[in-house]
Amino acid sequence: MRTPIQLFKVYMSKTAKDAAGRVLDSGYIGQGPRVEEFEALLRERFKNDYVATTNSGTSAEHLAIHLLKKPYDGMKQLYGGVAFTESHWKGIKDGEEVLATPLTCTASNFPILANNLRIKWVDIDPKTVNMDLDDLARKITPTTKAIMLVHWGGYPNDLDRVKEIQNQAYHNFGFKPAVIEDSAHAFGSMFNGQPIGSHGNMNTFTFQAIKHLTTVDGGALVLPHEELYRRAKLIRWYGINRETNKKDFRCEADIPEWGFKFHMNDVNAAIGIENLKEVDENVIKIHRSNGKYYDENLKNIPGLTLLDRDPRMDSVFWIYSMLVDNKQGFMDYMKECGIIVSQVHERNDIHSCVREFKTLLPNLDRITPRLISIPVGWWVTEEDREYIVDCIKKGW
Repeated sequence: MRTPIQLFKVYMSKTAKDAAGRVLDSGYIGQGPRVEEFEALLRERFKNDYVATTNSGTSAEHLAIHLLKKPYDGMKQLYGGVAFTESHWKGIKDGEEVLATPLTCTASNFPILANNLRIKWVDIDPKTVNMDLDDLARKITPTTKAIMLVHWGGYPNDLDRVKEIQNQAYHNFGFKPAVIEDSAHAFGSMFNGQPIGSHGNMNTFTFQAIKHLTTVDGGALVLPHEELYRRAKLIRWYGINRETNKKDFRCEADIPEWGFKFHMNDVNAAIGIENLKEVDENVIKIHRSNGKYYDENLKNIPGLTLLDRDPRMDSVFWIYSMLVDNKQGFMDYMKECGIIVSQVHERNDIHSCVREFKTLLPNLDRITPRLISIPVGWWVTEEDREYIVDCIKKGW
């Protein structure tokens, strides 16, 4: 009997165990030198000096939104040189809107609610299953203060078009909504030849177990401005400046702004450092190769529709999604073949805790009954992917 081909699998460097052990043996296991080293490596990768690690991607999401609730001097730089004064921007107020996609992990959207903000759902683009940017442009109002994008499967949203929509919002309402890119699927993805995380928006990443890069659990917030970065470093650790705020060995001096316990620790960072050394060659390269193989070999199959590809977008294929007719029949047949498949994320708008935000989303209604993902990861061998394609071509 053939061993099932998994949809997800944890990648762990053989050196990670010893690296974590050295931290455990050191007597210092909290946020320390390994976190600083890991952040330095991420800063180099994202070509951005402002990277703050966290204990999860969800914490990074929560922190990103929280930062925007307070006015700050860097708003001019964040919003492309427009001179914002307090009359234009006083921070996001409780009850204002964040435009968001319902097709994602709840970790993308529940931090919006945790910050006392309202979700306004944006439909999906049926050709990419990312956010429908035409619908986004239509739904911006004077109370829309932020946009939460998700790069589904690692395939980037059109960030050029998003900037155009921001500019139009400024023309209409006198301000540009902040953009937060949820890049949980997109570590290593590129847009216009530059890595996701380097296009001038707030960016959140997760290093949860089954992502391209894992620290067991953890995350990062990549920021476009020094002032936001300084606040993020403080707020992720109760608002305390760990470098200067020491009244004595344990007691801190005054804390101007309260914060959370969102910081990463040295054990997670040590694992992340080791996995980062191998992620491009041993993980991302194989995901890309398998994804492109499917793009070429799953064309023109009756009952199957591939998602669009744009030459500006270079996906890391965290998952390989496509649309199939008779989805349940496809899933049953794949199970018989020993191939694990799934939609991966349930649409968030069906949950009772967000019932008040219900709206018509015709594309989502039409697409999710056909949406499925097949194994694409670093563990999928050339023989495996050929087998998967052969099974699909036989029909279901």
